[in-house]
Amino acid sequence: MQQQSRDSTEMVAPLIAGIAVAAAAYAGRYSIRAWQAFKARPPTARVRRFYEGGFQPSMTRREAALILGVRDSTPAEKIKEAHRRVMVANHPDAGGSHYLASKINEAKDMMLRRNKGGSGSAF
Repeated sequence: MQQQSRDSTEMVAPLIAGIAVAAAAYAGRYSIRAWQAFKARPPTARVRRFYEGGFQPSMTRREAALILGVRDSTPAEKIKEAHRRVMVANHPDAGGSHYLASKINEAKDMMLRRNKGGSGSAF
């Protein structure tokens, strides 16, 4: 009788090991597919939103801050960095428009309080 129960436990051990290997294989397959789907997703979470509105006839400090992506109380050094970052993305030599470049420069001048009368824009 003992021989028969020992034989049945010896037969169950490989079955359990086989089930464990199959479960590990399915888990690995699922993990690989999940990782590939994760890598293929569009990177929308990290994209910064920029000012999407039209321009006002006369630029205000609020509009200038929105164009440069800074706050009203931003120090001059940060304004210059923001101007450079936005200008590199929109420079006429790199395919950007002259109008946008003039508005970006006007925004920098407004934020640095160097706006000298008129709209300051060439357009």
